[in-house]
Amino acid sequence: MDLLSLLNNRYATKRMNGQKVPQEKLDTILESIRLSASSIGLQPYNIVVVADEDVKEKIKAVAFNQPQITEASHVLVFAAWDNVTQERVDQFIQRIVKTRNVTEESQAGTKAYLNNILNRTEEENFTWTARQAYIALGTALIAAAAENVDATPMEGFDNAALDELLGLREKGLKSVSILPIGYRDVENDWLVKLPKVRTEKETLFIKVDSEVVAA
Repeated sequence: MDLLSLLNNRYATKRMNGQKVPQEKLDTILESIRLSASSIGLQPYNIVVVADEDVKEKIKAVAFNQPQITEASHVLVFAAWDNVTQERVDQFIQRIVKTRNVTEESQAGTKAYLNNILNRTEEENFTWTARQAYIALGTALIAAAAENVDATPMEGFDNAALDELLGLREKGLKSVSILPIGYRDVENDWLVKLPKVRTEKETLFIKVDSEVVAA
């Protein structure tokens, strides 16, 4: 299918059938997340990949017992950095130096940008890293659709309880979204046959030209 057909076919799946996603499809989705856009390429988040049935049951218990979590093949937990630290910035700079075979001195502009981030509060930085994680989440949704894999983005869970369950605090992370992936249960999903509801393009998109821009 072409891209628009894939996006029309995807939806926030409400029930899944337990079928396993083939490893090559999972690998493609994960690699797409790794290649996703992020500000300055920092990628201030991690993705926890859960396939263990017992762990999925425990996640379900802190996510209002949403059935997709245990019916899914895998659950991806998007966890943002709790703060941008000097150590994390230094690791990023060294990754640039190694990957691009450049000197650290050549990264003065990148360091200046990151220093501005370091000077913000922890709360401000977490708000920013969480937004970056959502960019990766969007990439994951499109990648899953391209692989004909269903997915359900979720915010309905106890973040603190999930962080404790997965040991995220010790890693300097906070969960922001859950993404069960798998295959739709066409017999039991009430949403599967309903038309997609979206804002009309005439309302959604605002065109701006020189006549409407304030001088």
